[in-house]
Amino acid sequence: MNDDMLKMVLEGLGWAIIIYMLTANLIYLGLFTIAGPKINREKKLNRLEQIEGMSINKDTYPVSVLVPAFNEETGIASTVQSLLALNYPQFEVVVINDGSTDSTSAKLIDRFEMEPIDLAARSYFKTELMVRAFQSKLHPHLFLIEKNNGGKADALNAGINFSHYPYFAAIDGDSILEKDALLKTIKPIIDSDGLVTATGGTVRIANGCRIVNGSVQQVRLPKSPLEIMQIIEYFRSFLIGRLGFSRANILLIVSGAFGVFEKSRVVKVGGYNRETVGEDMELIVRIHRSIKDEKSKQRIEYIQDPVCWTEAPSTVASLRAQRIRWQRGLAETIWIHRKMILNPKYRGIGMFSMPYFLLIELLSAVFEVLGYAFIVASLLFSLVDADIVLIMLLVMILYGSLLSALAVLLEEWTYHKYPDVKSILILYFFALTESFWYRIVMNAWRVEGLVLAFKKNAAWGNMERQGVFSKEDSP
Repeated sequence: MNDDMLKMVLEGLGWAIIIYMLTANLIYLGLFTIAGPKINREKKLNRLEQIEGMSINKDTYPVSVLVPAFNEETGIASTVQSLLALNYPQFEVVVINDGSTDSTSAKLIDRFEMEPIDLAARSYFKTELMVRAFQSKLHPHLFLIEKNNGGKADALNAGINFSHYPYFAAIDGDSILEKDALLKTIKPIIDSDGLVTATGGTVRIANGCRIVNGSVQQVRLPKSPLEIMQIIEYFRSFLIGRLGFSRANILLIVSGAFGVFEKSRVVKVGGYNRETVGEDMELIVRIHRSIKDEKSKQRIEYIQDPVCWTEAPSTVASLRAQRIRWQRGLAETIWIHRKMILNPKYRGIGMFSMPYFLLIELLSAVFEVLGYAFIVASLLFSLVDADIVLIMLLVMILYGSLLSALAVLLEEWTYHKYPDVKSILILYFFALTESFWYRIVMNAWRVEGLVLAFKKNAAWGNMERQGVFSKEDSP
């Protein structure tokens, strides 16, 4: 291949990457346009006034709060403490210890004075053996199940088998809920008279916050740039992406850290899939599939106000493991439900959501890595015009840094979780630097996760906890 031919091929590749990134930008801006009016209305609402009567209304659906836990000794007691303090008329908390090798059970048994009870559970789903069960003497609506290790999906299925109420909330063992979060999340289900079959709440990162007795007393930024960037990522993912999809009833993700489900619908579709590490997304896609197959009018909604605080990875190794797992889960879900892609039977899910998650969420890392390589090679060897390199660089910065800065603006405009100006300025600064370091590393890990996507080992993976929920800070 002569130099002219090589230059033509590289320029064609460059323009293809530019067009792809511009398309991704336009889609994201379109989602923002859809989400914007809802965010503006939310800003004007009195959120407490909306749920005042629900906390004492006997018609408010009782909820089983399921907490799958694997080696969560550092934060599980604080998670449970936050759940026991929920402002909700009737609920139970069921912790499912999925074969932990640490003192997860011992922490709970000691802290909440739990004693053995008869293990009575339905058999909606086949799970690994449930060994024994406990109930708290201090809080009779708190239960602990010990079972053989089977993974997070298996633990959740065991929790559903044990649960007593028609709705359940799935909460990660390293997370805590704000007191009114469950009321706000169940409200659309009650208001819709059952037409809403599942809801997902907003998840925020607790690293750096002051936490006392399982409650976030003061929202503060962590010191680590790695943790700050994850805060910005969550802003972008929840405020723009999920709200936009929810408005169009084509939401494919309810965070595994916090979601509420109609139990009968989950039982009907077969529960959580044990064969994927992306069990939360896969379940939502299967529910959508079931709804469309039945020609039902049920829907899934994202509620942007309820907040679940979770501990984010604080080390490079744990963050890498998380992102590889997320990418594997996404790839597995798309592969399992590949027949829905561009299938008009599934309407917006098949014609937009599934193609979007395939082409933008799954494959964008590949295109961005190719873009980095193209820019570096072009600068080193001067194989293409500088104009193409500059345009590509600007488009990639727009896709990363500027959209993240917009998400920070939306968060501050709507919720004011970070009250001091210094914190907002720090968030803006890091958002604008995202494309120059953070996205490069994330995309490399996402490509790695894509390569590993179809391996059969669907283990939990174990994030190294720093125990942000176990600290009893003083005011």
